Amino acid sequence: MKILKAALFVILSISVFSPLAAQKAAEKAPLKIDFEKFTLPNGLEVVFHVDRSDPVVAVSLTAHVGSAREIEGRTGFAHLFEHLLFLESENLGKGGLDKLTARIGGSGANGSTNRDRTNYLQTVPRDALEKMLWAEADKLGWFINTVTDPVLEKEKQVVKNEKRQSVDNNPYGHTSYVIDKAMYPADHPYNWQVIGSLEDLQNAQLKDVKDFFRRWYVPNNVTLTVAGDFDTVQAKKWVEKYFGEIKRGEEAPPQTKRPGVVKQTVKLYHEDNFARLPELTYAWPTVEQYNADEPALVILANYLTRGKNSPFYKVIVEEKKLAPNVGMFNGSSELAGDIQLSVRAFADKDLDDVAKAVDEAFGRFERDGIPQKDLDRIKAGLETQFYSGLSSVLGKGVQLTQCNMFAGDPGCIEREINGTLAVTADDVKRVYEKYIKGKNYVATSFVPKGKAALALDGSTVAEVVEEKIVQGAESAVDPSIKATYEKTPSTFDRSIEPPYGPAPVVKTPAVWEGKLANGLRVYGIQNTEVPLVQFQVAIDGGQLLDDIKKVGVANLMARMLTQGTANKTPQELEEAIQQLGASISVNAGSEETRINVTTLAKNYDATLALVEEILLEPRWDAKEFALLKQSTLAQIRQLDANPNAIAQRE
Repeated sequence: MKILKAALFVILSISVFSPLAAQKAAEKAPLKIDFEKFTLPNGLEVVFHVDRSDPVVAVSLTAHVGSAREIEGRTGFAHLFEHLLFLESENLGKGGLDKLTARIGGSGANGSTNRDRTNYLQTVPRDALEKMLWAEADKLGWFINTVTDPVLEKEKQVVKNEKRQSVDNNPYGHTSYVIDKAMYPADHPYNWQVIGSLEDLQNAQLKDVKDFFRRWYVPNNVTLTVAGDFDTVQAKKWVEKYFGEIKRGEEAPPQTKRPGVVKQTVKLYHEDNFARLPELTYAWPTVEQYNADEPALVILANYLTRGKNSPFYKVIVEEKKLAPNVGMFNGSSELAGDIQLSVRAFADKDLDDVAKAVDEAFGRFERDGIPQKDLDRIKAGLETQFYSGLSSVLGKGVQLTQCNMFAGDPGCIEREINGTLAVTADDVKRVYEKYIKGKNYVATSFVPKGKAALALDGSTVAEVVEEKIVQGAESAVDPSIKATYEKTPSTFDRSIEPPYGPAPVVKTPAVWEGKLANGLRVYGIQNTEVPLVQFQVAIDGGQLLDDIKKVGVANLMARMLTQGTANKTPQELEEAIQQLGASISVNAGSEETRINVTTLAKNYDATLALVEEILLEPRWDAKEFALLKQSTLAQIRQLDANPNAIAQRE
């Protein structure tokens, strides 16, 4: 044990946190993310967080506008701007942001849109912070004139193709559309999808698009967050210089919390062109984000479906053998939320049988509730996930922005995990009775084409809009045409790119390096940002060693290693891992098999002992092997209908 322990600790820590240091950190005062918040005269809210662990800075520009700010008939605009803002701005030029990012060594350049916000993210070396603030300000104040009719037409096509790939031609891609139409009234901002309607996008005129930008992309509707290694005094001057002269816009009206409404249970079905397996999804209206009931709902969903001891796994997977797994999650947005249960059954399974099994699983929960040990293990896992999300400056920046925009206080980060850890078994039972038991719901049956008989009894046909692609219908666009537009005035010449700051001093972490008597190579680094330990075991040998007549053996072997040990049943091993707030996964690559581990620092020793047991005393449980084979075959069957998966094979 001692030899193995030493080896695992140092070998595999490509991004490992020192267990001793992290454990000491975990025993200190509760988590506190220091920040500074200020507001420019034009209304721009700015959040600073200093973290000197690495010479990098994350910049997040987030507009309080998502699909919920759109109006019926003009949907998809928020998502469209996520694309447009990466194309050009007056002072960076065409493709200027991407070129700048590549030149200065930026990473993680990305944007995303949801119902309630659109964000633009970037991480850069600390000496390039001024350059990035200059570029982000250009997006906000010196961008919209660059959007011309040809630019708009081209990007319309890009977004439409994205919808075709992710929704129209994707198995079960219309599920959210069907649920949201049934749960939210036509005048509710969550009634339509974030990606919008293809018809709305096609009908959008240049004036519509520019009006939308000028209404919502204004300083007083935006949060700028800077997190990392930087001088706050200097950064404040840069923010004032580059953002300060952007004009304030019309104040955004507050949006009222408005939960979904299901006056009577709705059952809908759709024959999916790309589905190969029947899928049953239930959805119940719940609460908006930061509601006091949200943490208990998250834990409820976790307990009911995740793990071999969960009621739904026991009934649906193990006993009834209806599906390889069950999923349930609570999704809370700014105005409303819902909790969804989804079961993708094996081929040709009748979804009425699945529904009966769902009722039986709920019955077991009503009888037994959630045991304290299960509540504790779920909390431990959520705590680990929470700290993992804060392990980078970008992660901290995103969370600070989220809290500022939707809770009005960047410091709500500290309250989030405390709310989760305070949930009791009674809380979990209470939210189940309040939002699920005996309540109306939306049920969708997505079945393969020609298999309507598999749908839930009493279901009616869902209204799904499937676009017909007409050859030559798209507008012809010449991407080489250079846009001409009127320049937006400024008090200084914004075409001049700011210089680099002082070269950052890179403090390379000390690397432990060695070799054990048995030949094991060891490497390790120490980091104390969050109370976690991460380590990795790499073993030569992977999929390339498979017998050509039995391809997939390496993958099955890797997955079997976490299905019990000589001393623990699969269920007991799973519970032991989760009780520690740990995650242990084994994956077979082309040439090597890797064991990836994350755990709370305080539980490092116990987690390491489990890894040793997994490696040296595998169980090779015949029952679990049969379940894994069945699950893998179901995945292969479904991938055969996934255009993206098919393309990757070619």
